[in-house]
Amino acid sequence: MNDMISQKLSTYPASVKDLFIQIRFLIYEVDDKVEEKLWAKLPSYYRGDKFIRLIPFKNHINIEASSIKNHRELFTEYEITPKGMLKAFLNQDLPVDELKKVFSLTILNI
Repeated sequence: MNDMISQKLSTYPASVKDLFIQIRFLIYEVDDKVEEKLWAKLPSYYRGDKFIRLIPFKNHINIEASSIKNHRELFTEYEITPKGMLKAFLNQDLPVDELKKVFSLTILNI
């Protein structure tokens, strides 16, 4: 993991860091060639000009991936922000298959 991202995550509870690592793992399962870096102090994963951004909070992580907006039906039991970001709360099961699908659509156009 990028040192700056590790440093940023160190300010959050262990449960948020664990959820972040789970989501990060899914991104790398979809594409192990993504470039991990901070953009405006936000952990981001790039493939060319396409990206997935993870925004940690104290009890959830917002996931920004362009394909979430177009596939809201996959996340009916999850909150989606007005900007189209999925809120992954600590007390919810992570929608693994659905996330892998939107991650693929977002960064690989599959």
